[in-house]
Amino acid sequence: MQDEKPSATAWRVALGRAAHQFFDTPKIFDDPLALRIVGAYSQGRTPETFFHERYPRTRRSTFVRALVVVRSRLAEDELAAAAGRGVRQYVVLGAGLDTFAYRNPHAGLQVFEVDHPATQAWKRQRLRDAGIALPPSLSFAPVDFERDTLANGLRAAGFDETQPALFSWLGVVVYLTRETIFSTLSYVAARPLGTEVVFDCGEPIHSYPVDKRAAKLERAARVAAMGEPWLTRFEPAVLAGELRELGFDDVEDLGPGEIARRFFGSRGEGPGGHIIRAQRMQRAAV
Repeated sequence: MQDEKPSATAWRVALGRAAHQFFDTPKIFDDPLALRIVGAYSQGRTPETFFHERYPRTRRSTFVRALVVVRSRLAEDELAAAAGRGVRQYVVLGAGLDTFAYRNPHAGLQVFEVDHPATQAWKRQRLRDAGIALPPSLSFAPVDFERDTLANGLRAAGFDETQPALFSWLGVVVYLTRETIFSTLSYVAARPLGTEVVFDCGEPIHSYPVDKRAAKLERAARVAAMGEPWLTRFEPAVLAGELRELGFDDVEDLGPGEIARRFFGSRGEGPGGHIIRAQRMQRAAV
């Protein structure tokens, strides 16, 4: 993203979550604040008018929206399970306009929103405009992933490194360098047993069938033109091995086919990309 400007892709992702609440039945992901934070009810607008102006209903937008809501659903499902095990810290890396912290149902769970300072300032203004209050269980940690230290940002926000946490990292990894990605994952892997991360990533363009590569390249060019180019993609099997080398001993990779079967009851290809869940469950051998 460009310095001093909020993330354009964060806005598009928020629109996708809001559009899902309005267009799709049944809902994969229920977010009652999604429409408010994008302003679908502001200035006398109805959602019909808002989405007619701002959200094209195309096959591509439907496909991208599916991945956006599935990864949010899966992250929050994992969080519910972690909270049930006693995890009391949730870190949202690259939070954008995510609304979990403002509808958090888990007693005692502290939420840390980590994002670029410009995007975080923009979000706080949108929250004020929407009349969405900041809960006491929320802490903001402004961090530029390419320049700042995640550890320092979280410590300043009150994060307890002696306790396990769940980290979600959605719609961010592809825009970062490999060095930054593995620096962040190494930090997560060094946290106490029970710590877990959920993130999404894409495969290299050459991994896709020939008839799908043009669409992927077109989308890559579109986000690059917005100032947020794709920088890093992964071979799934290689990434799984690298995560285990970092210390994650429970690694799950949901590819497009599994996502389609699990969430859409389809045997065909689901929304593009992979959703990875990795957890530290065992102590490292001495």
